[in-house]
Amino acid sequence: MIKRILSRSYLGVLLIMLYAPILIIIIFSFTESKVLGNWTGFSFKLYTSIFKSGVHHSLSNALWNTLIIGLISAFASMILGTMAAIGIYNLRPRARKTVQLLNTIPILNPDIITAISLFLLFISLGFSQGYTTVILAHITFCTPYVVLSVLPRLRRMNENLYEAALDLGATPFYALRKIMLPELKPGMISGFILAFTLSIDDFVVTLFTIGNQGLETLSTYIYADARKGGLTPELRPLSAIIFITVLVLLLFINQRSVKKKR
Repeated sequence: MIKRILSRSYLGVLLIMLYAPILIIIIFSFTESKVLGNWTGFSFKLYTSIFKSGVHHSLSNALWNTLIIGLISAFASMILGTMAAIGIYNLRPRARKTVQLLNTIPILNPDIITAISLFLLFISLGFSQGYTTVILAHITFCTPYVVLSVLPRLRRMNENLYEAALDLGATPFYALRKIMLPELKPGMISGFILAFTLSIDDFVVTLFTIGNQGLETLSTYIYADARKGGLTPELRPLSAIIFITVLVLLLFINQRSVKKKR
């Protein structure tokens, strides 16, 4: 009995520590106060000012840049990661273990090392830093996560289905599209969401590859804003919208997977 109470108490404290800061941001997104923690009355003004044309133009640009870079990077990472996972799965056991180890190294590697490496690579190749370099950098560090999301689905898949399709006259591409991809779809979606989240969240790699042409993402905008001595109040409702959107999306995906299992 005591052990159960202690374990639940520990879990409760842990959840409070994780979600209390987010809850505070959501609560104070419904007030006009410029200082977090100062309640000046209930208001939707901060939410409406985000979407008003001309108001906080740089914040709107940073948001759109973040979404565009995140979606492109996540989609490309999903395609490349799925192809890589299929290739790794079909290797011999010893080679498979070696490649899986190599795939894990970028995940364990500190962000600053990855950022400096990509920065020096783009400089040596003569790439002008901007949209292209940021997207390529995000694809680079997101793809290994997609590989880890797809590989478990490959291990659970019945290999005989693909081979049976080939024996019945299907081309390899047709068997891939009709047999393998439906089985890998949950892992691909999970990898896409994970890659998109990592892309939005990334700061270090983006800072080193974004260049000085005026391109900004949310992470670099917040960093520059904080260095000025404070944060734009509209960041509170924007953070709340992003958190709730991700939460609803995850609940929808989990509910859908539960229905499929039933």
